[in-house]
Amino acid sequence: MRPEEVRALLWSFAYFFFLLAAYYVLRPVRDEMGIAGGVKNLPWLFTATFIVMLAVVPVFGAMVARIPRRRFIPLVYHFFVANILIFWLLLTFKFAMADTAKVFFVWISVFNLFAVSVFWSFMSDLYASEQGKRLFGFIAAGGSAGALLGPAIAVWLAEPVGRANLLLIAALLLEFAVLCAMRLESAADALKTNTPISNTTAPREAALGGSWIAGLIMVARSPYLAGIALWVALLSLAGTFLYFQQASIVSALTDDPNKRTAIFAQIDLAVSLLTITVQFLATGKLIRRFGAGPAAAFLPLVFAAGFLMLALTPMLWVVIAFQATQRAANFAISNPAREVLFTVVGREEKYKAKYVIDNVVFRGGDAASGWLFHALRGLGMELNAIALAAVPVALGWFALALALGRSHEKRTTDISKSH
Repeated sequence: MRPEEVRALLWSFAYFFFLLAAYYVLRPVRDEMGIAGGVKNLPWLFTATFIVMLAVVPVFGAMVARIPRRRFIPLVYHFFVANILIFWLLLTFKFAMADTAKVFFVWISVFNLFAVSVFWSFMSDLYASEQGKRLFGFIAAGGSAGALLGPAIAVWLAEPVGRANLLLIAALLLEFAVLCAMRLESAADALKTNTPISNTTAPREAALGGSWIAGLIMVARSPYLAGIALWVALLSLAGTFLYFQQASIVSALTDDPNKRTAIFAQIDLAVSLLTITVQFLATGKLIRRFGAGPAAAFLPLVFAAGFLMLALTPMLWVVIAFQATQRAANFAISNPAREVLFTVVGREEKYKAKYVIDNVVFRGGDAASGWLFHALRGLGMELNAIALAAVPVALGWFALALALGRSHEKRTTDISKSH
């Protein structure tokens, strides 16, 4: 890091730390509620999540078009805190528990992608491409540190205080994230990255203007953004297949909701330990040396190898090891690399198009993949056969990541020449 970057970098780290700590306190509660209604109902929950994401597109587009970033980001997170408190009341007083569980599962699936997408839009708005390659690994490690604290809290407290009271802790952590975001705004001027990379000359904290549907149009018209969207859709497909297997395993282990919450938290804790180690020691070096494309291509290779192993040895320990490895590879290496890809697009694309990709495309992929998995199992396909069929898909995903990397480097070069 450079002297003028230190203050903003540390606030970015802290912002992501508290954001993911809040989410990872809630995540085990969501996973337990998801299987409480039966694994067979998960495709319906994934579909409902996608529909909600799609419905939010015009609302999000209108907000970022009219509200300056300095006001918009705290407003988003305060809204989610209010939601968490409502769910705490519903769970505490056991109001319509079956319906509350379904709504909570959908809500937190929306909250996760929405909140994290807003965070990375903010980061790609603040940091230039060269800075992103150096610093996004460290910033992502802040999230992983939070992802370490969150499940640890859930492991320690899920049974003593009950899952409902975990929500109050999550709400407090999210408010700390808002504080860090506001401090980051005041520290951002020192970064000296206000060179515009699009045709706009508006300050970076200004409202974006434009149409609420602009994000969808941008993705449809830009091969570069469409390529990133396809990368995300393939990630969703691969991850959903593994998630359904994990849900089936834990569902068979116990019927106690607090114990299931603790089990999911223990899995998250193991993943976070591996992820943060890689992020602190290797992520920045790997992205700087090989570029965003090869770093983003690492995850498809992990999935190809993991699905091949699962096809050859369809056992419980393989599924768990595969899940931990792919999530660590995603959070530690490929996801920071994918966020670097957005540093070379315009401000409106960083918020509107990125929202469509990170939320609508991802959750749409979840819904479609969930029904595909359900259909394949209904046709009698065993896990090893499904895993084997996924190997060539992962290899195609790998080729796509390399192509995106080449396009990113070309855009970076063009921007440097134009300024």
